[in-house]
Amino acid sequence: MSPSVDARFEQLIQKIDPQNQLRRVWTLTGGVSAQVTGLEMVRANGSTIKMIVRQHGDADFNANPTIATDEFKLLHRLHGHGLPTPMPYFMDISCQIFERPVIVMEFIEGTTDFAPAPMQEAARQLAQVLAKIHAVELSTHDWSFLPDQMIKDAAFLRVRPTRLDESLDEGRIREVLEGVFPFPDGNPPVLLHGDFWLGNTLWQEGRLISVIDWEDAGVGEPLSDLASARMELLWSSGMEAMHSFTVSYQTLMPTLRYDSLPYWDLLAAILPAFKIALWAGDDATEARMRAQHRWFVEQAMVAIQRG
Repeated sequence: MSPSVDARFEQLIQKIDPQNQLRRVWTLTGGVSAQVTGLEMVRANGSTIKMIVRQHGDADFNANPTIATDEFKLLHRLHGHGLPTPMPYFMDISCQIFERPVIVMEFIEGTTDFAPAPMQEAARQLAQVLAKIHAVELSTHDWSFLPDQMIKDAAFLRVRPTRLDESLDEGRIREVLEGVFPFPDGNPPVLLHGDFWLGNTLWQEGRLISVIDWEDAGVGEPLSDLASARMELLWSSGMEAMHSFTVSYQTLMPTLRYDSLPYWDLLAAILPAFKIALWAGDDATEARMRAQHRWFVEQAMVAIQRG
């Protein structure tokens, strides 16, 4: 008989320290790419500590069987650079307790807030953290364990899917992008989060305290992160928040070139193909998101036409 879920977590924490005792286990919701579990344990000195156990889902694991090792290494480096990320404590790659590797990391007492008021201040904090991520000095370490985002984007644009989401104007967008990638006026590569949006941040009393879910991290064009975050902020918080975030980021990163941002906006706009209905959850939200998406695409098209 396979061990119970609690028994497996008991084995895991005792692997960290044989004197640890498991007090509580609970499932954390909100993530779709990984199974995330909260643990509370008692240490040998009687103190309690909460931790997170993260096990990557099928899609990420099948695409990269070393994703746990890569993310564990990345979190260590991010913490070393003073970025607001969970501290990684332990990694079990033996697959003797769970069917695939797991990471044990710091539990941060924060919440995912999709309306951290006042929004202008929240947008400034988001821009500040993204700028810090992009400012990490790549020459100090070997980052080859992270994917080259430009290679991934090139492959994405090189092969058209058999079905296009024309409700998002995917065909028209691809026609614009396919002939000009890599986009003109590029910037030196930086560390990318890969999925930077409010859903991957934790807040406490109006303060951004952590950026989570780094499984899509890579190295590449900083405007890639900026564009996807712009679209996500438009959906979650509106046009004013998106503009405040963009201006704040540009102020913090004045040496970057932004001429190609409309192209990156368009690339971000086709990534949700066939997913908006699922992400929206209800008809009214879907209608709003689609209207905002159309505006986002058109503002990029107009900017490209103006040159």
